[in-house]
Amino acid sequence: MKSLLATLALTTALTLPGYAMARPVTLTTQLNNYRGDGAYLALYVSDSSGAYVGSLWMAGGKSKYYEHLTDWYRATGGDPAQVNGITGASVGAGRSLEITLDLADALFDAGYTLHIDAAVEDMRDSPNEVAVPLTTDGAGTPVSGRRYIASFTYDM
Repeated sequence: MKSLLATLALTTALTLPGYAMARPVTLTTQLNNYRGDGAYLALYVSDSSGAYVGSLWMAGGKSKYYEHLTDWYRATGGDPAQVNGITGASVGAGRSLEITLDLADALFDAGYTLHIDAAVEDMRDSPNEVAVPLTTDGAGTPVSGRRYIASFTYDM
């Protein structure tokens, strides 16, 4: 039951409008101009104790590369059900990924952290490339990545 509630908190509240309040949140990831193939990105959330709560989005559709998203892979065991229906194409160097999701209000200002793992074929993996606390005050504030991500922002 706990994992079901966590999943509902992460996904749209449209299926159970009386259960949770949600708001559209735009997640924008701008990649650096590195020399290499498109990046695989896993966007996921952990709670205040660092425990995995759920996946928001996966950029890159070939599951054979998911193991290179090492922190996400370790948290999920590489379970493809964690990304079912939330995948898009990998993101090329210098390009941006912009997605808008309905996220539960309960995720903000409650100790949750949004993480992004990144991996590029034939290049170093970058687990926890970005880790940003989900706060209302942090909305619109760019955060730099460690290797492949130039900046990440979320806007409400």
